[in-house]
Amino acid sequence: QVQLVESGGGLVQAGDSLRLSCAASGRTFSDYAMGWFRQAPGKEREFVSGINWSGVSTYYADSVKGRFTISRDNAKNTVYLQMNSLKFEDTAVYYCAADRIRRRGVPNFPAAFGYWGQGTQVTVSS
Repeated sequence: QVQLVESGGGLVQAGDSLRLSCAASGRTFSDYAMGWFRQAPGKEREFVSGINWSGVSTYYADSVKGRFTISRDNAKNTVYLQMNSLKFEDTAVYYCAADRIRRRGVPNFPAAFGYWGQGTQVTVSS
């Protein structure tokens, strides 16, 4: 059974930084793409960033491009999301997700990801 455990959320001021971590267990971590999604109150879950199995390819939503950086350490079975220059509109619950299947690319829609963490709250005060 795949398990994903996020950490690193919190309350920060606009302009601050946070780094989210997601520790994975239960299957060969390095075989699968990983993603970060977020969901704000009253809104649908949206794609934030994704990274392919090797870490060579990364993708970002336009809203976070240039501010967020996704990375992974396959030796530690962990994926990270470095969030800089945080804005009020980044406030949401952030979820780590693992791809259902092995593939070359990185999907950007929730249904492609078969495993989800419990979420970590990020609150940015303006």
